[in-house]
Amino acid sequence: MKKFTWIISFLFCTICIVQIQAKDRVIECPPFTAWSSTTIEIEKIVINDTATTLYIKAFYEPKHWIKIAAGSFLKDNNGTIYPIRRGVGITLDQEFWMPESGETEFQLIFPPLPPNITLVDFIEGNDEKAFKIWGIQLNKKAFEKQQLPQELVVHKMNKKTTLPIPELSYGTAVLKGRILDYQKDMPRECRIHVFNPAFREDNTSYLKINEDGTFQTEIGIPTVTNIALTFSYGNVVCLVAPHEETYIAINPKELCRQQSRLQKKAKSYGATAYFKGYLASLQQEFLTVDLDMTLGDHDYMDYLKAISGKSAEEYKNYILKSIPTIRKKIAQSKYSKACKELLNIKLDIITTSCIATTIRDLEYAYIKINKLDRGKAAEYFKNNPINIPKEYYNVLKKFSSINTTKALYNDRYASMVNILDIIPDKENVLKEALGTDKGALFDYIEVQNIYSALKDFTPLTAEQKVRLKKLSSPAYTELLTQTNKKLIETIELNKKKSGFTVNEAGEVINKELFPSIISKYRGHVLMVDFWTTWCGPCLRAHKTLTPMKEELKDKDIIYLYITGETSPKETWNKIIPDIHGEHFRLKDNQWDYLIENLNIRGVPTYLIIDREGNISYRETGLSKAEVIKEQLMEALDK
Repeated sequence: MKKFTWIISFLFCTICIVQIQAKDRVIECPPFTAWSSTTIEIEKIVINDTATTLYIKAFYEPKHWIKIAAGSFLKDNNGTIYPIRRGVGITLDQEFWMPESGETEFQLIFPPLPPNITLVDFIEGNDEKAFKIWGIQLNKKAFEKQQLPQELVVHKMNKKTTLPIPELSYGTAVLKGRILDYQKDMPRECRIHVFNPAFREDNTSYLKINEDGTFQTEIGIPTVTNIALTFSYGNVVCLVAPHEETYIAINPKELCRQQSRLQKKAKSYGATAYFKGYLASLQQEFLTVDLDMTLGDHDYMDYLKAISGKSAEEYKNYILKSIPTIRKKIAQSKYSKACKELLNIKLDIITTSCIATTIRDLEYAYIKINKLDRGKAAEYFKNNPINIPKEYYNVLKKFSSINTTKALYNDRYASMVNILDIIPDKENVLKEALGTDKGALFDYIEVQNIYSALKDFTPLTAEQKVRLKKLSSPAYTELLTQTNKKLIETIELNKKKSGFTVNEAGEVINKELFPSIISKYRGHVLMVDFWTTWCGPCLRAHKTLTPMKEELKDKDIIYLYITGETSPKETWNKIIPDIHGEHFRLKDNQWDYLIENLNIRGVPTYLIIDREGNISYRETGLSKAEVIKEQLMEALDK
C-alpha cells in the first residue's frame, strides 16, 4: 500500500512539474525596435507565474567592466513598470569585469508579465550611457509580418541610369526625415556630420528629433555633399545638394539586426533607410552594396604582417595588386551603371589614401608586429627611415577621378583631401602626378588654405579675396564669403559681450600652479575645462554645454577654462566672449606641466572639483551634457 501511495505521489508531483513547466512562455532571440548599445543582447525571455527572466549575453572589451543598475525596469506597451528584482550571475550596481573572451552571460529577474502584453522596453537607467532596448517583441510572428508604411517608396533599380555631374551652385539643401517605429522616450537628438571637404574641422552638430520621430534641417553648401546621421542604433549616410530636398526614413529595426551578433542571420526587416527626393533611387541602391573593397589581406593583423618591413615600392605594389580583381567584381556586379561608377571612384579614393599614408602605415605595422615601445620605435626609424622614391606618387594619375566633381558623391572624399596633407610639397606633387593644377581637388585644397584663417577667427584679407575670385566656380567663392560674413558678425557681437573673466596664473612654481589656480574658488564646485582654440570638439562642446550652464546659473558652480600658448592669443581673445566663465591662458611650460601632472590625455578634458578641492569626476571628450550636469549636481550634494 505504501509503495502504491508513493507511486501515486510521484506521478502527481511529476504532473505538477510538467504543468508548471508548461506555463513557461519562452521567446527565443526576441526581435526589438532599437537599442542604445550593442553591448548587451537578449538571448531569450522566459515568462511564468512567478517571474520574467531575461537571459542576457554581453559582448565587451576584455578586462573592462559593465554594470547593471539596481533601478533597471521593464515597461510594457500599457506603460506599466516592472522593477528589477535581482541579477543571476551579475550583482546589480556593481562592476562586472569582462573575461578574456570578451563575452559573458547572466540573467535579469523581473516580476511576471501579464499574458496580454505584446512588447516591453528594457530601461537600465536615465543616464545617457545606460543600456536601453526599446520595443522588445513577445510575439515574433506578428513582428515579422509588420508592413512598412505605405508612403515609403521602394525604388526599382534602373541599370542604365548614369551618374550626373554634380552642380556647383551655393545654396540651401533641405534634409527631412523620420524614424520608423519611433517611441517618445527614445533619444530626442542625433549627431549630424557634414562631409564638406572645404572645411578641415569635424563639422558635427546635433539634430533635434520631434516627438513623432520626424526631423528637418537646412544646410548651406556649394555642391553635392554627404551627410552622416548617427543614432545609438547605427549610422546612415545620405546625399544632399543645393536647392534640393532629400527625404530619408530611418529603419532602426534593420540597423539593429545587422549589428546584432544573435540576430544577424534572421530575416531582414527591409532596408536600413528609404529615400525620396534628390537622387532617391541611386541613394537607395547604394545602401544595398555589399562588395568587399579591401586592399590587401582582409584580416587586419594579416595585413599588418604582410606590409611590416616592406619598402615604399613594395608596399605600393602590394596595395595595387588588389585593384584589377576589385574592378572586375564591380564590372560583373548586379548594380546600375551609375552605382558602378560610384564604386570605381570609391576605389580610387581608397587607393589614393593608402598611397598618401605609405610611411605612416609602414611604421605602424612594423611597431605593432614587433611590439616596439615609443622610444625603440623612434630609434629604429631614425636609423632605418622609410624613403619615398622620386615620382613615387605619379601612380595617382591612374586614379584621376579624385580630381572630378563626381568624387564628391563619396563620403570618404573629405577625409582623403585631408590625408593628402601628409605628402610633402603636396600641391606640386599632385600637379605632377595628375598633369594639371586645375579641377575639383585643387579647388578644395585652395578653399581649405583660405578657410584656415577664418577658422582662427581672422577675417579674409584683400589678398585672400583676390584668390577667391580665381576659383573655378563662384559656388566656392560664395561659400567662403558667407562664412567670412558670419565671422565678422560674431566678432562684432563678441565685443559687446560680458560674463567672462580673463585671469593670470601668476609666477608660481609648477608644483603649486593648479592648486594656486583653483584656490581662489575654494568652497565652490568647479568644472575645469582643458581646451584649445584649434580643437573642433572643444568648440562644439562649449556650445553643447551652454544650455546646461544657463539651467544651472543659480547653482554654486564656477566654470574654469584653461588653455596654453598653442591657442593664439588673438584667436583666444575673440572666442572667449562666447564662453562664460573664468579663463586662463598658460605659458607653454605651465600647460605642459599640467597636462602631464594631471594626466590629461587629450582635449577637451573636464574635471569636476568639489568644495574641498578634490577631483570627483574626470572625462576626456564630451559624451553628453547630461553626464556633466549629473556629476556637478552630485558634487553640489556632498
